[in-house]
Amino acid sequence: MTVSNIKTLESATAVSTGGRNGHSETDDGSVTVDLSVRKGMGGPGKEGTTTPEHLFAAGYAACFGGAVDFAASQHKVKIADAKVTCKVDVGPRDAGGFGIAVKMKVESQSVPTEQLREIVNEAHEKICPYSHATRDNIPFELEVVGA
Repeated sequence: MTVSNIKTLESATAVSTGGRNGHSETDDGSVTVDLSVRKGMGGPGKEGTTTPEHLFAAGYAACFGGAVDFAASQHKVKIADAKVTCKVDVGPRDAGGFGIAVKMKVESQSVPTEQLREIVNEAHEKICPYSHATRDNIPFELEVVGA
């Protein structure tokens, strides 16, 4: 596998203690969350807590949305109403251990479906760093719904 170098523009640092039943926060304090294992995974599912999968889904959805915006701008297309929904599933893998799977949905009523699909595919294939990091590592489904 070829690893390409990046020119760092920004860094994010977070510290987690206690694993899935602990606490995570960023060094700048912009994100601070308590974690607990959901009942579906055999945990307590404490009220007011989140999971690593929720954090990943939120980050991937935001990053993917930014990539869609960037790709659209490169084609001089405005997609002001784009809605990106990222669903992250977690569970046991056939090969052992646990894995995740992602279902991404991009919706816009301001761009025809085929044009939106081209922009979204470009965002996924060429721009989004989360897509680059997960490509061929996890199951990924993409749904595009345009005007």
